[in-house]
Amino acid sequence: MTLKKSSRAGLLALAFGIVLGLFLSVATYDASYAQAQAPAAAAAPPAPAAPPPACANDPDPKKAVLEKCTPNSGDTAWMLTSVALVLMMTIPGLGLFYGGMVRKKNVGDTVMTSFAVTCLVTILYAIITYSLAFTPGSAYIGGTSRAFLQGILSDISTGIGTPNGLAVTIPETVYLCFQMTFAIITPALIAGAFAERMKFSAMLWFIGLWAILVYAPIAHWVWGADGFMSNGNNDAYFKVLDFAGGTVVHINAGVAGLMCAICLGRRKDMGPPHNMVLTFIGASMLWVGWFGFNAGSAVTAGMQAGMAMTVTQIATAVAGFTWMVVEWISRGKPTVIGICSGAVAGLVAITPASGFVGPAGSMAIGVAAGVLCYWGVTGLKRILGADDALDCFGVHGVGGIVGALLTGVFAISEYGGTPGLIEGNAAQMVNQIEGIAVVIVYDAIVSLILLKVIDAVIGLRVSDEVEREGLDLALHGEVVQ
Repeated sequence: MTLKKSSRAGLLALAFGIVLGLFLSVATYDASYAQAQAPAAAAAPPAPAAPPPACANDPDPKKAVLEKCTPNSGDTAWMLTSVALVLMMTIPGLGLFYGGMVRKKNVGDTVMTSFAVTCLVTILYAIITYSLAFTPGSAYIGGTSRAFLQGILSDISTGIGTPNGLAVTIPETVYLCFQMTFAIITPALIAGAFAERMKFSAMLWFIGLWAILVYAPIAHWVWGADGFMSNGNNDAYFKVLDFAGGTVVHINAGVAGLMCAICLGRRKDMGPPHNMVLTFIGASMLWVGWFGFNAGSAVTAGMQAGMAMTVTQIATAVAGFTWMVVEWISRGKPTVIGICSGAVAGLVAITPASGFVGPAGSMAIGVAAGVLCYWGVTGLKRILGADDALDCFGVHGVGGIVGALLTGVFAISEYGGTPGLIEGNAAQMVNQIEGIAVVIVYDAIVSLILLKVIDAVIGLRVSDEVEREGLDLALHGEVVQ
């Protein structure tokens, strides 16, 4: 008897799991968070209440007032904008970027994947991922105090709230939504590696489990207040500089994508990108949205956000132009797909460095990203032999590694508070290398285990017939005209 079941059965099981999770969220909800306090007997007019304290009375977040405090309106406005910018990166940005690079018969499945991942990860994030990633627990995983997003104080009648200690000047609701958009785009990036051949039901199971078992712990390690390699944790084993997601997002997604490509095998037939204009539009949206990604990671509307935005623009332009020149020299012609891929490579590489380096460092990072990521999607891809369909590892894996390493080189204490190699701090390079190695090893092992289990239960890959016909018609019953 075979263990494989129909994709419909797998999908029904997934739906049942989501419904069960939502039921449990209602059943375990603590009504004390929803009930307003009864008004006190009005014997005399109450004395005027003292204004609530600000959320950042001390530069050290551990010493700041974290209970019943007022958010900073400027920071909050910027972070609300950043949430929208980063969400735009996945839908529609990434969907169009990837959708233009596949064949026409698979466009629907590609954009559907980005949209479905957004929905699925949002549900899981609200249930458990946010709590595991961004609340105190241990050095390895967060706690469950925010499971189902309980316990968040957001009293609009008095204008007070209790912020997350990682973002003390904005409401916790805004911070969790900002981090949610990161949790969404990271697994959505993986889809570039398995495009045109993975079952939709298998994709949903893999992404859902990966978001909980891989993304959440790695986010906690690097960004959590008590993560074992968090730059903000004085008790960390070693401190990794990752301002906006070089390790947490890009290396993480790139390695998982490579594991998917290896497990799925090569496509039966390949073809050129069907619509470079869609890719151009998607890349442009990614570029614009990335300002929320990087400058938003300052979590304040201040000087660090301004520098992060500046270096993001410079590195992206330099990387896109560098890729174009390298491709022109090696292949004789510059292409739209090429310059767009180069720009994304620059965005990836500057991500971990954006809060730590200056303009000169961003130019060097842009050049390195343009050259090395081009090699990643050509020479390295041939060496690895894996069919990484849309170069998830070549751009995001390689770009994330390049950016994380060069953050340790070009970090300037004046900009981010931590010196790098050029300021004499060689130890930071060691920290960066250790962080990269830990993320790669953990991600690769857990991703492979998930893929093998899912393959044994429902199968990972569509049939040869479905692949020839196209995933749009076979899996979704619709086609692009």
